[in-house]
Amino acid sequence: MTSQQENTSRRWSRRSFLATSALATAGTALTACSGSDGPSDKAVKPLSSASMAAALKKPAEITFWTWVDLKKQVAMFEEKYPNIKVKIVNAGQSNDEYKKLRTALKAGKGAPDVVQIGFDTLSAFVVTEDLLDLAPYGAGDLKDDYVDWTWKQVSDGDKVYALPQDTGPLGMLYRKDVFDHYKLTVPETWEEFAEQGRKLHAANAAIAMTNLPNNDAPNLFGLAWQAGARPFEVNGTNVTIGVNSAKMKKLADFWTPLVQQGIVSTDADFNNDWYAGLTKGTYATWVTAGWAPLFLEGTAAKSSGKWRVAPIPQWSPGAQVSGNWGGSTNAVTVQTKHPEAAAALAMFINHDKQSSLGMATELSLFPPLRSTLENPAYIDEKSAFFGGQQVNRMFAQYSGTVSTDFQWSPFNDYVTSSYNPTIGTALNRKKSLSDALDAWQDSLISYARKQGFKVTG
Repeated sequence: MTSQQENTSRRWSRRSFLATSALATAGTALTACSGSDGPSDKAVKPLSSASMAAALKKPAEITFWTWVDLKKQVAMFEEKYPNIKVKIVNAGQSNDEYKKLRTALKAGKGAPDVVQIGFDTLSAFVVTEDLLDLAPYGAGDLKDDYVDWTWKQVSDGDKVYALPQDTGPLGMLYRKDVFDHYKLTVPETWEEFAEQGRKLHAANAAIAMTNLPNNDAPNLFGLAWQAGARPFEVNGTNVTIGVNSAKMKKLADFWTPLVQQGIVSTDADFNNDWYAGLTKGTYATWVTAGWAPLFLEGTAAKSSGKWRVAPIPQWSPGAQVSGNWGGSTNAVTVQTKHPEAAAALAMFINHDKQSSLGMATELSLFPPLRSTLENPAYIDEKSAFFGGQQVNRMFAQYSGTVSTDFQWSPFNDYVTSSYNPTIGTALNRKKSLSDALDAWQDSLISYARKQGFKVTG
């Protein structure tokens, strides 16, 4: 649906419901948004390549909201399309940007043409019909060029609401110096992980086998994704909440004794103390995402050569399953007056091989594009920080083992904010995480029902 087309009464009644009930604050899986009352009741007909090319020769000025430094990528785009000028605006990272975006969308003016949106928040803007379907502009033709699970996060059938920009497949970084000194074996399963943790704790209780942060709900959801748990299932305004499902309880019952026995720490992450712990060897492992290796090189430079990469431990011996932590997309809002130019920018930045490679090698963004994940210039690089390992190649393999069926809550802001009083508090006090999941479940069900959802849980 373009910005020039009229909005149907169905669209406005749906948007009004979502806006007034504060449901447009985070994402669900896009497959949940299909149905007769979904977006694009007046769909744009597919543009021919000739029509698209002609449109891109016309003068246009578009605005791009992003919290990533994409000046080089935008410059490449403007070089290819010299009549299109792009204004880059950093409107804040994730939630700060989303608040401004919702205000502009509600006002009917002031929204950018192209906007960066996290995977976990994208569907909120799809449900309220504030994003352009990019398929008529050629985005659907790019499907096979992306890792399957990433495309599933941005599409609904033939509709495409964003282009994947970066991802966070899970692996495990570990301190080889610590493992060697205490004769630890790199764990292939979570059972082995716990065994090696107990061995380390008996030898030196000052070193944690890993850190399970008390302030990081996305980290927990990445672990849940890998464990096969699906905390949310969403179909329109019907939501099944299962943060205390059997698989979530299995996850909780695994971590609780490790935390209570001091084998695993629960420090808040991404602060100075945590950075220092990574450098000093306070944590023997970091179960983390594909963006972490380059991040670690910058934040724990003095520990160069002491780290190695391994697959995330598995719940079943011999399995190869990962989850995802983080990642974002580029979408086009319905307020754009230049849909062809805006769609072209979103596609170019995230599909052009040189642009994608630059985001991966220079900006530490882990790529969803197959050509980058297969590019020798990226995957053959050996990292001195990780003892000469081909770290990018390893995480590229992990990315291919992420399941495609994970869904996000349609009120992820509340899910995240309610994590600290429930799971975070239990971690701090070394209480049962299973009991905390029950409390979290009750809180989420109560909130969802107050917002007008039909809830099962």
